[in-house]
Amino acid sequence: MPARTTNPHALAGVIARLNAEDYDRWAAQVRSTGGCRQPIHLRGKVDHYDRATGRLLHRYTTRTEPDGILRLPCKTRRASRCSACAEVYRADTYHLIRAGLIGGKGVPETVTAHPILFVTLTAPTFGAVHTRRDKHGKALPCHARRNGRTCPHGRVLSCMTKHSPEDPHLGEPLCPDCYDYTGSVLFNALAPLLWKRFADSLRRRLAKLGGLTLKELREHLTVSFAKVAEYQRRGVVHFHAVIRLDGASGPATSPPAWATTDVLSQAVQHSAHAVSAETPAIDNQPARLLKWGTQVDTRPITLEGDLTEQAVAGYIAKYATKAAECVGTLDRRINPLDNLDAYNLRDHPKRLITECLRLGSIDDLAELRLANWAHMLGFRGHFSTRSRRYSTTLGELRAAREHHARDHEITTGRLPLFEEDTVLVVSEWTYAGKGYSLADQLVAAAISGTPVPDLPGGA
Repeated sequence: MPARTTNPHALAGVIARLNAEDYDRWAAQVRSTGGCRQPIHLRGKVDHYDRATGRLLHRYTTRTEPDGILRLPCKTRRASRCSACAEVYRADTYHLIRAGLIGGKGVPETVTAHPILFVTLTAPTFGAVHTRRDKHGKALPCHARRNGRTCPHGRVLSCMTKHSPEDPHLGEPLCPDCYDYTGSVLFNALAPLLWKRFADSLRRRLAKLGGLTLKELREHLTVSFAKVAEYQRRGVVHFHAVIRLDGASGPATSPPAWATTDVLSQAVQHSAHAVSAETPAIDNQPARLLKWGTQVDTRPITLEGDLTEQAVAGYIAKYATKAAECVGTLDRRINPLDNLDAYNLRDHPKRLITECLRLGSIDDLAELRLANWAHMLGFRGHFSTRSRRYSTTLGELRAAREHHARDHEITTGRLPLFEEDTVLVVSEWTYAGKGYSLADQLVAAAISGTPVPDLPGGA
């Protein structure tokens, strides 16, 4: 089994589950969730009635299911909460991104001829942090300074350590007291607004380069994109985006001849440096003007080489399932009354969370809801988004998967085959909890071949 325990209650539960009369059906439910760690429990029924006569044709009820419930996957995107469901989300995102690059899923293959860029928008600096540097594969000192200056707090701002990729100190400030925690948190909170202003500025710049008004641009050109937010080890987000130029009707039409990859690159560079977001004056300090970092990366996506459509789709899909785990924060919301010392956090993420809670109590920043998003270090936007015409949607991909599963159930005789227009479907469902008991975690892990969280009693 993937895990073991000497906990007598867990062992008794495992034996009881394995010897239960309905074990086969329980195991089938576990398999149907795809190895979900925290399946949703539902109680209820589904009735199929003949529309013409009102006769009951078929009924499914959870009363006959093990424990009287139906288990469904939680469908979270967070790998830290459920790796199985996050993998489904990652795969869907991969196909969504790739379809917008080479076609498929309703997107014509001619889209490969459209100007496409992989764009990275970074955050500004908020203070020197430990970083990993290398040259030709050889690790270099973090911050090598022959005569490193001393900060106002008495720390020498140099570091001769050659950090490994997994060094927990990566991203932490050389001097925490010098680090601008306020700026870091406010940038995360305003990053979605900066992206919106960047996208609006990009369209205005393209219109100017094409000699058009913004209204006229809509009749000639469509800007399609898909983006993902990634946390850097220092605790600030930056965005990776696929930006594509289409004709007025979307990917099925070609953009005008003047809309080239070089024109798109120029417009991206201009817009990234042109937009900003202002914060109100707080703590007796003047208002801040936050902008993207000076490093803006624009690279064309090709069918061959290092930056292929597979590499880009895989990269964006990977970060669509992550949050701020690399910083060392929590993956759930924090109550302002919680004792942060009880969470065993490193000093850097703890300071970021504390700053979120402090700023969240300031009336002028109330609309940013920083206290609610303290576990995300202030970022409250969607991690993975796309424009309407980029490609297919996650909803369409899930619907196709559900139709496939329903066809399989009909083929195996678990569901009846009815003409949809002649049948009235009435459903009644009640939420009944989620997750597994300790014993069921062990058995479910053995069935699905997935690891389980740390278990008490000798796991």
